[in-house]
Amino acid sequence: MNKILDIFKSKIYFDHYLFISITTLSIMGLLFLYSASQENIDTVFKQSLFVVLGLILMFILSQLDPDFYKNNALFFLILSIILILITLLFGKEVNGAKRWLDLGFFSLQSSEIIKIALPVFLAAYLYDKALPISFFNTCITLIIIFIIVNLVRIQPDLGTSLVILSAGLYILFLAGLSWRFIGISSVVFILSLPFIWNNFLEPFQRERILTLLDPTADPYGSAWNITQSKIAIGSGGITGKGFMEGSQAHLDFLPETETDFIFSVIAEEFGFIGVSVLLFVFFFVMIRCLYLAINARDRFCRLTIGGLSLLFISTIFINLAMVVGIIPVVGMPLPFISKGGSSLLSFYIAFGIIISMATHKKLMQK
Repeated sequence: MNKILDIFKSKIYFDHYLFISITTLSIMGLLFLYSASQENIDTVFKQSLFVVLGLILMFILSQLDPDFYKNNALFFLILSIILILITLLFGKEVNGAKRWLDLGFFSLQSSEIIKIALPVFLAAYLYDKALPISFFNTCITLIIIFIIVNLVRIQPDLGTSLVILSAGLYILFLAGLSWRFIGISSVVFILSLPFIWNNFLEPFQRERILTLLDPTADPYGSAWNITQSKIAIGSGGITGKGFMEGSQAHLDFLPETETDFIFSVIAEEFGFIGVSVLLFVFFFVMIRCLYLAINARDRFCRLTIGGLSLLFISTIFINLAMVVGIIPVVGMPLPFISKGGSSLLSFYIAFGIIISMATHKKLMQK
């Protein structure tokens, strides 16, 4: 009997620290969503189904060998690009944006898939390249990133395109990008900002940036969302107003309480203490992922874990920076907390891959 149990255990690849932390975040998300949705049971029930599906999916993906992801990375990237193109042609338009494929029972946001596929592909492409990464391989990588970022940007989806850009650049940096190239690229980027402003940003995106610089210019228009968010966060104090007692959310002053601005609801109702608990769990997940990246079995696994971990960190940073007014409003959900099917499942997929990379070991490490 013990031998059977040992065989079973030897075939299970899992990281208990990440599982407990992510499950904790998921439960906290359902609790916060119940208040943010104003006690909408249907919303919470639907979200709970995605949570259960996501945990199952994370477990299944964690059992696959890293070589499976490495050998099929190009296929997954091409499939993701095809889904993006189908979305642009036949996707469901909401508020002028084509970001979703209507599958009947579920609306798929294809950009959420490609933000996972790109880092895995770049890790598979760069893991065996000599250090520092050659100019040729750097250019190839940047071209791939540029094409995919622009496919997402024209949906338009500035928030996700920024996250995808960050994920690609993270992999390139971790793979061994030379500091000389980084310096030259930074100068070129700064000099090209006027061109980017005039040719790549939509009018409403430029308006959001201008609003960030001067919120008083249109306090009841474009600056309304961020103003109400700051009021909600500030009014929470140390202990908060109490569960279901947030006036900004429940009196409809605060927009998008279930998605982009759910952190503002948390800060108002649970205060500094509640926010600190949430951020501590996030911080623990970050540290655990970086630890797993350092101790992964080979360079491909280290690059993949590092890229997906920094993708997770970037998403959290963009959401928090947005709701407190540090960066423009870009529409970015808070991982495992905000309402959303595609975005939620994408992070379960990411952590399934991270656990796979971290727990599958070889006798001879590279």
